[in-house]
Amino acid sequence: MSERLTVHDKTGNKVYDIVIERDFRRLKEELKALNTENRKVCIVTETTVDKIYGDEALNIFKEISKEAYKFVFPAGEANKNLYTVKDVYTFLIKRHFDRKDLLIALGGGVVGDLTGYTAATYLRGIDFVQIPTTLLAQSDSSVGGKTGVDFDGYKNMVGAFYQPKLVYMSTDTLKSLPEKEYLSGMGEVIKHGLIRDKSFYLWLKDNSEKILARDDAALEYMAKTNCSIKRAVVENDFKEQGERAHLNFGHTLGHAIEKYVYGDRLHGECVSIGMNGAAYISMKKGYISKEVYKDILETITAFKLPVHENRIDIDNILEATVNDKKMEAGKLKFIVLRAVGEADIDMHVGVKDMTDALKCILGEYHE
Repeated sequence: MSERLTVHDKTGNKVYDIVIERDFRRLKEELKALNTENRKVCIVTETTVDKIYGDEALNIFKEISKEAYKFVFPAGEANKNLYTVKDVYTFLIKRHFDRKDLLIALGGGVVGDLTGYTAATYLRGIDFVQIPTTLLAQSDSSVGGKTGVDFDGYKNMVGAFYQPKLVYMSTDTLKSLPEKEYLSGMGEVIKHGLIRDKSFYLWLKDNSEKILARDDAALEYMAKTNCSIKRAVVENDFKEQGERAHLNFGHTLGHAIEKYVYGDRLHGECVSIGMNGAAYISMKKGYISKEVYKDILETITAFKLPVHENRIDIDNILEATVNDKKMEAGKLKFIVLRAVGEADIDMHVGVKDMTDALKCILGEYHE
């Protein structure tokens, strides 16, 4: 199995390739194409990933680069902040990294977002490569050039649009994930089907057992389809001026919930809860039927993801949405579903809509 998808800009020029393989056998070849033999390389990863892949990756880069280093920070969303970025800056400065050198993001979404932001801002920008090792990162965060860190509890509040030079994913890495983390990634996967590809959404429903079992063929098809959806959206809207906002389906409420159940719910779990709220609003506004809404919840829960959360305070969540990045001219760009596979921006989702959705998330279903 080998898949290569190329991301282009609006003029049709190649920006980078997404390479999907079962393992790391082609990694050296792909990296050599980036002229690594004349560059210093720093792998940025976190403690959990480092134990599994850190030494293997470092040995690969020692063979094909001028100098190779590894920076490891403690695992967890709590460390995706400017303090960790500062530590990476210091590490690079002490080793005299210049603009021609290269950063490697080896890990999940936290590593990819943080490394990308560091690359975008160190010396006003150096190259970086994404090697995502989680389903969440492979299906969503590694593709598209969104980088950033959390600030004062607010998700990805500080960041930059900055494209990688290569995304290389091995689907075998998904087999080393704990089940909770693997299934968290399904929140973003289901979202992609809901916002843009009804046939993919139906495929997910029909193949849930294979996906839960991490069947090779299912993982490979899922990776290719996810990346194809994300690529198409990104190519149309690199800096989220329009259609790319559709990728935020479930995220407005999901990010706010994530802020208040910090460290307990994984990102994809908060997205799945947020999708319940967003689908509920879509139903109440008459965009989708009650039957479609219930089907969405059944699909989410088939992948052992939550749709309810009883530990939230409605006022706190509403306040967090006011500080959300998706605000525009004082109005919230809320993503709704017009149908399965068809998302839209609704600028008229108000406090009452979100309050009702949050009551639904708390378990109070309203017809």
